[in-house]
Amino acid sequence: MEKNYCLMMVAAATMVAASCSVNNDYYDDYVNGQGNMPSMGGGSSSAGSSATTAGDLATFDIAVDSTALSETESVPTDNEDYVENNSFNSTIYINYNGSSASYSGSVEGVNVTIDGADVIVTSTAKGVNYVLSGTTTDGMFKMTNSDDNKKFQLTLNGVNIKNNDGPAINIQVGKRCYVTLADGTFNSLTDGTAYASSDEDQKATFFSEGELLFNGSGKLRVYSNTKNGICSDDYILFRPGNDIYVKSTSSNCIKSNDGIYIKGGVINCETSAKASKGLTTDSVFVMEGGRVTAITTGEGEYDSDDKDVNGAAGVKADYAITINGGNLFCKSTGKGGKGISTDQEFNIVDGMVKVITTGTTYSYGGNSTKAKGIKADGNITVSGGSIMVRATGDSGSEGIESKKAITVNGGSVEVYSYDDAINSAYELMLNGGYTYAFAINNDGLDANQNLYVKGGTTVAYGTAQPECGIDANEERGYSVIITGGTLVGVGGGTSYPSSSSTQPSIVYGGNMSSGSILALNDGDSNVLAFEMGRSYNGSACFLITSPRLKKGSAYTLYNGASATGTDWHGLITSATLGSTGTSVASVSSLNSPYSTCGTTTGGMGGMGGVPGRH
Repeated sequence: MEKNYCLMMVAAATMVAASCSVNNDYYDDYVNGQGNMPSMGGGSSSAGSSATTAGDLATFDIAVDSTALSETESVPTDNEDYVENNSFNSTIYINYNGSSASYSGSVEGVNVTIDGADVIVTSTAKGVNYVLSGTTTDGMFKMTNSDDNKKFQLTLNGVNIKNNDGPAINIQVGKRCYVTLADGTFNSLTDGTAYASSDEDQKATFFSEGELLFNGSGKLRVYSNTKNGICSDDYILFRPGNDIYVKSTSSNCIKSNDGIYIKGGVINCETSAKASKGLTTDSVFVMEGGRVTAITTGEGEYDSDDKDVNGAAGVKADYAITINGGNLFCKSTGKGGKGISTDQEFNIVDGMVKVITTGTTYSYGGNSTKAKGIKADGNITVSGGSIMVRATGDSGSEGIESKKAITVNGGSVEVYSYDDAINSAYELMLNGGYTYAFAINNDGLDANQNLYVKGGTTVAYGTAQPECGIDANEERGYSVIITGGTLVGVGGGTSYPSSSSTQPSIVYGGNMSSGSILALNDGDSNVLAFEMGRSYNGSACFLITSPRLKKGSAYTLYNGASATGTDWHGLITSATLGSTGTSVASVSSLNSPYSTCGTTTGGMGGMGGVPGRH
């Protein structure tokens, strides 16, 4: 689509995001710290600063971290998924010893068969706890299906199982399996490099037909050579105290059919397989606490059945992803990789999300898939918490993309990307919170319908023409509608506030270098100060709005000011000016919905990057 531009000739300065390599050689207890996990943006700003406002977004890294969390947990008394609400008064002890295994304990209805170190249990008994300990380099534990299976407890009490031709633990029972990681123990499970032929599902190193309900504070390390690491044909629950690390070279780390629920604990996943996922479910992904780190290094893959290509992802859900607490860290370095991907909605209410993607486009024949930070086919809603995304691959590598609407009601969102920083196929609504968008080569905020600014604090950088800091799809009759909030958008062009806007704005064109401070004053009173976080070769176009702007009032813009105060990526809303600098533009009587000033009169934004076009 053809665009009109605020600036006729502007070239953007290229910013290079630093990337740090991650040591993937983690085994047993030897899991290192997570590296540089900086605090969110903000701080104090003053003239003379040479740091870009990209700040931590350009440098933070994500790596495996097994450091324990200090978490408390309130166990609901009416929830059957908690082992505390059940009674397992009978115990079968199974001990592995090299190439053999033995058991002790007798429970009516339980039959244990042992062949070398292969242990097979058939049970119709209630309230049984199977306690596994010892080590085998070629064995397994299997629960067979019968006509009258019951829920059971499986306690990993310092057990290390390697099975050379199949799963290490194979639960063919479609009932609740309460997996207790005994406190103070280390447990390891490894599958074979090939599986023996079987009519049964054998989908993972640790597989269950029923629910897998983890509890306890022991360590569990799972290594997958052929299929998934941990898999349930039902749902999986993780709780505070869990310390689980899964490494897969063949498929997904953790997979479920009916949902993944994280109440707490420390979960680390690394997978190098093509198009594999750290955590994936055919249903919902819900996180309420804990720390999850998912790292994928595999490239995309062509699916001959679907006749399409798929990329890897740290977290993938076919239904909604909801973050109500905890820390979710995802890093994807392969071609076409996503940090977080959902076929429906993505919602964050509380907690912290950090995402890095560095991969470029994966192509096969005429099909391709782009690397994205957070991708949702449904709406994306930020009501609280914090999000940091860096996506630095190539064209189409967007930070946050929704095939529907994006809404920011609260919390903070910080995005640094090669392509559009934040892109919605429908409306983009800024109702509150803090938003920062920095696009290396495209638009900062790109709505393919209306872009609403109703509240919050926003800083958005696009690159030079034809890209914009703020871009609504004006070619198709949409526009920017401003009724509140504080916003500074900078780029080669801008979309203009429409007549539906009730809060006035100023569109300013002028030259500013990185580190310079622009001050907007109402007489001697400062409205806001803004420290530039990038340089443009020539003029840049600024869209500025604030609740303090009043129709009919006079305003002056100064370049080279000195200012102090708490800032959001250079934007200070209550600045103390040491000096105003040089007057560069003025508005004698502010119009509604906007007035223009400076070296240009502004121009129109455009269609930008449309989700689905890449």
